[in-house]
Amino acid sequence: MGKTLQDFHQQRLKNESRVAIVNLGCVRNTVDSQTMMATLERKGHSLASLEGADAVIVNTCSFIESAKKESIDAILELIALKKKGKIKKVIVAGCLAERYGSQLVSELKEVDAFVGVQAMSPKALQAKAYLTPPHYAYLKICESCFNKCSFCVIPKIKGRFISRDMEVVLQDVRRFDEQGVKELNIVGQDITAYGLDIYRKKNLAELVGKIAREVKNIEWIRFLYAYPAHITDELLDVMAREPKICKYIDVPLQHISDKVLKAMNRRITKAQTIALIEKIRRKIPGVFLRTTFIVGFPGETKKDVEELKAFLVDHPFERVGVFTYSHEEGTKAYDLSGQVPQKVKEARAHELMKEQEKVAQRLHERLIGREMKILIEERKKDDTTIYIGRSEFDAPDVDGVVYVKSPRPLRQGQFVSARITQVLGYDLMGEALSVRQ
Repeated sequence: MGKTLQDFHQQRLKNESRVAIVNLGCVRNTVDSQTMMATLERKGHSLASLEGADAVIVNTCSFIESAKKESIDAILELIALKKKGKIKKVIVAGCLAERYGSQLVSELKEVDAFVGVQAMSPKALQAKAYLTPPHYAYLKICESCFNKCSFCVIPKIKGRFISRDMEVVLQDVRRFDEQGVKELNIVGQDITAYGLDIYRKKNLAELVGKIAREVKNIEWIRFLYAYPAHITDELLDVMAREPKICKYIDVPLQHISDKVLKAMNRRITKAQTIALIEKIRRKIPGVFLRTTFIVGFPGETKKDVEELKAFLVDHPFERVGVFTYSHEEGTKAYDLSGQVPQKVKEARAHELMKEQEKVAQRLHERLIGREMKILIEERKKDDTTIYIGRSEFDAPDVDGVVYVKSPRPLRQGQFVSARITQVLGYDLMGEALSVRQ
């Protein structure tokens, strides 16, 4: 769209002192929203809750149909508040504005501006973590994607792949470490391609190795979204070697049928995928693997789904998410023949998750009696002796939680050692053994 938040400030946001941000979509959007908040503060605005705001910026997502619907619903709710006189201005930012801004201008006349995607500078420091609890933070090291998967619209929205300068990233890490952050989550659409643009090689292993050696307060370093074809031996070696790096890899496979993988342009085969999984488990004993699959891709057959189900049983993953294919204009898959009806997609997703429930239950039962390090998030509201936390195998807001029973008061951001006593679906129950002061 070409318009930035700074442009809009110069034009129509000058007199609004209290500004709220509604953040939608992925954790990368969380980082972008924090950048917006920092910009607003520098311009002299105060950050407010939705109820106390003069103007509201909604940072939108348009990756798939459900995300677009969530974004539109949020915009309509804000427009309703504006009509009631409860807020003065509505600004739509992010992916939806970038992708459909020219169309939405005529359809949503009550919106004061559409400001699109904010460009990321490789040399700019990341804004402070406004939107996460003080004990963990997200660190975005790259923007857009190096791949051209046929179902994905992100490169069209975000533009070319950009890596951030390594020394700048390390400055961010040092700042988070000094602030007492306990868990650092490194994010990007494909962080395993980090460095290919500016250093002409994959530099993620070097980066996370430096982070692990430098930090003092940060005890967990987690990275999310590792494109399978870009995972290197060097990255697996540093994961195995550095105790602060969580033994957890989120590696979205999307499918396992060679026919579907080729149509998706995933640049990896079933045999290569199996070899990769076996290598990861061999190099990093005890690693937890998360993946996502897309069902209902054009041309997918019942046989392809059965192959996927068998793969889940033969090569069990500790964490699995299943999505239905979203028919997105502007992608290569949009015009493919063999589009699958929505009801069939949903039935296949349900079928796959039913299989995964059995796999997860079996894997979780192996954890009973095990002592685990847990990071406490909050106290359970209806029980003064139960706290909600996560292990190194649970990413924030993505995976399950560990309920910890403790007669002693625990606080947010505290590490405790707990013995697992029970499986509660995708969650666990444990008893506190020792508490870190």
